[in-house]
Amino acid sequence: MPPLALAETAALLADRTRAAFCLALLDGRAWTAGELARHAGVRPSTASEHLSRLIAGGLLTEERQGRHRYVRLAGPEAATLVETLSSYSPPAPRPTSLRESTRLTAEARARTCYDHLAGRLGVALADAMIDRGLVATDSGLAVTPTGRAWLADSLAFSPPARSRRPLVRSCLDWTERRPHLAGALGAALRTTALTRDWLHPVGTGRALALTPEGTRAFRDLLGVEL
Repeated sequence: MPPLALAETAALLADRTRAAFCLALLDGRAWTAGELARHAGVRPSTASEHLSRLIAGGLLTEERQGRHRYVRLAGPEAATLVETLSSYSPPAPRPTSLRESTRLTAEARARTCYDHLAGRLGVALADAMIDRGLVATDSGLAVTPTGRAWLADSLAFSPPARSRRPLVRSCLDWTERRPHLAGALGAALRTTALTRDWLHPVGTGRALALTPEGTRAFRDLLGVEL
């Protein structure tokens, strides 16, 4: 990437409002401009200007349905960029309210990172899959033959024969400061956990709550105890 292009990309996130938008969109959902404006505490016209810059810069993509304009992160690569930069940020100030403290605690325990799992749960699952030989780290991350069999048996997931998306890759967790797993494997794990009610969303943010079924499933499948 040329230096100018890198500087322009960095400048997109060097603004509190645009950064707040991108962090909110790490939940993997599409948000309206009005929802993001209320989330960041700015006027709709201000939000629209910032969203246009993020879309033009390739970090966000938009969909229009009638009068509504929906935006989401442009893809896994954009999500990884935002999450990784967050992990290099200085420690966040102490929460100023019980509500904020509760949200941050829940997100640190388990949350979505675009379309995969993050927080202590995400890191614990990554460690367990590596320890059990499902994912190898010898020369970069790779799913082993044992791991492919586990995906088919445990998650009913068979990787597509041809896909531009890597089967597994590392994503630096901003609360744990250690990697969790992304890629098609990470997305399959999150989808399965939500579909089978191992996890369920908490409120309107990124936090996920572990259910009794999830506690048993993660313990039985990967030996993970939280």
